[in-house]
Amino acid sequence: MVFKRWDVAIVPFPFIDRPADKKRPALVLSSEEFNLGGYTVMAMITTGANSVWMGDIPITDLDSAGLPHDCLIRWKVMTLDNRIIQKRAGSLGATDQANVEASMRKYIVA
Repeated sequence: MVFKRWDVAIVPFPFIDRPADKKRPALVLSSEEFNLGGYTVMAMITTGANSVWMGDIPITDLDSAGLPHDCLIRWKVMTLDNRIIQKRAGSLGATDQANVEASMRKYIVA
Protein backbone atom coordinates (compact mmCIF):
# COMPACT_ATOMS: atom_id res chain seq x y z
CA MET A 1 0.00 0.00 0.00
CA VAL A 2 1.30 3.47 -0.90
CA PHE A 3 0.51 6.40 1.36
CA LYS A 4 0.29 10.14 0.70
CA ARG A 5 1.94 13.04 2.50
CA TRP A 6 -0.04 13.93 5.64
CA ASP A 7 -1.52 10.45 6.07
CA VAL A 8 -1.42 9.04 9.58
CA ALA A 9 -0.41 5.39 9.32
CA ILE A 10 -0.08 2.59 11.84
CA VAL A 11 3.39 1.05 11.97
CA PRO A 12 5.21 -1.44 14.21
CA PHE A 13 7.73 0.42 16.39
CA PRO A 14 10.50 -1.85 17.68
CA PHE A 15 11.78 -1.78 21.24
CA ILE A 16 15.53 -1.67 21.80
CA ASP A 17 15.46 -3.63 25.04
CA ARG A 18 13.11 -6.49 24.08
CA PRO A 19 12.29 -8.61 21.03
CA ALA A 20 8.84 -7.10 20.42
CA ASP A 21 7.19 -4.16 18.76
CA LYS A 22 4.10 -2.08 19.36
CA LYS A 23 1.70 -0.63 16.84
CA ARG A 24 1.96 3.16 16.84
CA PRO A 25 0.80 6.00 14.61
CA ALA A 26 3.28 7.87 12.42
CA LEU A 27 2.94 10.82 10.05
CA VAL A 28 3.85 10.39 6.38
CA LEU A 29 6.22 13.20 5.35
CA SER A 30 7.38 12.04 1.92
CA SER A 31 5.43 12.48 -1.30
CA GLU A 32 3.40 9.72 -2.90
CA GLU A 33 5.89 9.79 -5.81
CA PHE A 34 8.77 9.03 -3.40
CA ASN A 35 6.74 6.39 -1.58
CA LEU A 36 6.12 4.52 -4.85
CA GLY A 37 9.82 3.54 -4.63
CA GLY A 38 8.99 1.14 -1.78
CA TYR A 39 9.90 3.29 1.22
CA THR A 40 8.17 6.07 3.17
CA VAL A 41 9.65 8.85 5.32
CA MET A 42 7.67 9.27 8.54
CA ALA A 43 7.68 11.19 11.82
CA MET A 44 6.75 9.70 15.16
CA ILE A 45 3.36 10.42 16.73
CA THR A 46 3.27 10.09 20.51
CA THR A 47 1.16 11.02 23.49
CA GLY A 48 4.23 12.80 24.83
CA ALA A 49 3.15 11.94 28.35
CA ASN A 50 6.67 11.27 29.63
CA SER A 51 8.76 13.94 27.93
CA VAL A 52 8.75 17.15 25.96
CA TRP A 53 11.00 17.63 22.95
CA MET A 54 11.83 20.87 21.20
CA GLY A 55 9.61 21.14 18.16
CA ASP A 56 6.77 18.88 19.37
CA ILE A 57 3.60 19.74 17.44
CA PRO A 58 0.23 19.09 19.09
CA ILE A 59 -2.38 17.58 16.77
CA THR A 60 -5.52 19.70 17.02
CA ASP A 61 -7.87 17.78 14.70
CA LEU A 62 -7.80 14.29 16.20
CA ASP A 63 -10.87 13.10 14.28
CA SER A 64 -9.32 13.78 10.85
CA ALA A 65 -6.07 12.15 11.96
CA GLY A 66 -7.95 9.09 13.18
CA LEU A 67 -6.47 9.35 16.67
CA PRO A 68 -8.43 8.52 19.83
CA HIS A 69 -6.63 10.89 22.24
CA ASP A 70 -4.27 13.86 22.43
CA CYS A 71 -1.07 13.28 20.51
CA LEU A 72 2.03 15.13 19.32
CA ILE A 73 4.11 14.90 16.19
CA ARG A 74 7.71 14.50 17.29
CA TRP A 75 10.76 15.10 15.13
CA LYS A 76 11.96 11.51 15.36
CA VAL A 77 12.09 10.76 11.66
CA MET A 78 12.51 7.36 10.05
CA THR A 79 12.31 5.68 6.66
CA LEU A 80 10.25 2.49 6.63
CA ASP A 81 9.75 -0.25 4.09
CA ASN A 82 6.18 0.08 2.79
CA ARG A 83 5.59 -3.63 3.40
CA ILE A 84 5.59 -3.13 7.18
CA ILE A 85 3.19 -0.17 7.23
CA GLN A 86 -0.04 -1.72 8.43
CA LYS A 87 -2.90 0.66 7.65
CA ARG A 88 -4.07 4.24 7.29
CA ALA A 89 -5.72 5.78 10.37
CA GLY A 90 -6.57 9.17 8.86
CA SER A 91 -4.95 12.33 7.56
CA LEU A 92 -3.86 15.60 9.16
CA GLY A 93 -6.28 18.48 8.90
CA ALA A 94 -5.25 21.72 7.17
CA THR A 95 -4.30 23.56 10.39
CA ASP A 96 -2.13 20.67 11.56
CA GLN A 97 -0.47 20.44 8.15
CA ALA A 98 0.39 24.16 8.32
CA ASN A 99 1.78 23.71 11.85
CA VAL A 100 4.01 20.82 10.71
CA GLU A 101 5.27 22.84 7.73
CA ALA A 102 6.08 25.82 9.98
CA SER A 103 7.90 23.61 12.46
CA MET A 104 9.82 21.90 9.66
CA ARG A 105 10.96 25.28 8.32
CA LYS A 106 12.03 26.33 11.82
CA TYR A 107 13.83 23.16 12.94
CA ILE A 108 14.73 21.10 9.89
CA VAL A 109 14.82 23.07 6.61
CA ALA A 110 16.05 26.44 7.77
